Order: sequence, then C-alpha cells, then structure tokens
Amino acid sequence: MRSIYELRYFLEKRGFEVCSRLAERLGMKAKHVRIFFIYLSFFSLGAGFALYLVLAFWLKMKDFLFAKRSSVFDL
Repeated sequence: MRSIYELRYFLEKRGFEVCSRLAERLGMKAKHVRIFFIYLSFFSLGAGFALYLVLAFWLKMKDFLFAKRSSVFDL
C-alpha cells in the first residue's frame, strides 16, 4: 500500500506538468484539464492518453530548445 503512495507522489512531483501548463495557458484550473484528459481517454479508447504524451514530448522539446543559456560554454 505504501508503494502506491510513493508512486503517486513521484508522478505528482516529477510529472510532465502538461495539464498545469496547459491550464495556465488557457486560464483554467488544472483540475478541469485533467478531468478532460480522463474523459477523453475513456470515450476515445486511449486517444486522450496518446494526446497527453504528445503534448508532454512537445513541451519538453520546447523547453529544451528555448532554454536560456548563461554563456557560450553551456552548449
């Protein structure tokens, strides 16, 4: 039972932050965006989860490409 809570904590702490970043961009609560992804996953048989992973990859690449570097030696 303890491992379930540890897994939940790990995912909340180090998740992709897709829902929170998307909610911030749209001016909504992250809770509503998460519920949207859950319902989309149920109704479309996993397409919501696939969309979530695509958005996570896209946000990670955007952060990587547009990261502010302090000097030339950070390349």
